[in-house]
Amino acid sequence: MRIMGLDVGEKRIGIALSDPLKIIAGGHSVLERSSLGQDLEHIKQLCLNNEVGLIVLGLPINMNGTIGPKALEIQKFAQELEEYTGINITFRDERLSTVAAERVLLQADMSRSKRKKVIDKLAAVNILQNYLDGARQ
Repeated sequence: MRIMGLDVGEKRIGIALSDPLKIIAGGHSVLERSSLGQDLEHIKQLCLNNEVGLIVLGLPINMNGTIGPKALEIQKFAQELEEYTGINITFRDERLSTVAAERVLLQADMSRSKRKKVIDKLAAVNILQNYLDGARQ
């Protein structure tokens, strides 16, 4: 079984998958959001096709450690996703995951238009790798 990492945004969802040994996170794709039902179905099919046994969602906790409106939206989405897929969901603090992804892409001298296409996927990789590293310890 693999683990899926998701960076859920308003317009896009970055998707990452672990290797079968659950050691390394790799970028999979970016889902352009449409309706909730279509988003849930797309993720469910990816889970079935890739034998996903756990989903890790990035939770945008405020810098002071509190749960804000965005985190509440993610928790609601997670509840609906878990009910729809039947797959357990856990959260990982995603503070600065997008900032870290942006920094990597800037260092790679990637243009703004190209960065926009991969930033969410790279943020999902950061979230999932953080979870995998923590699970091994």
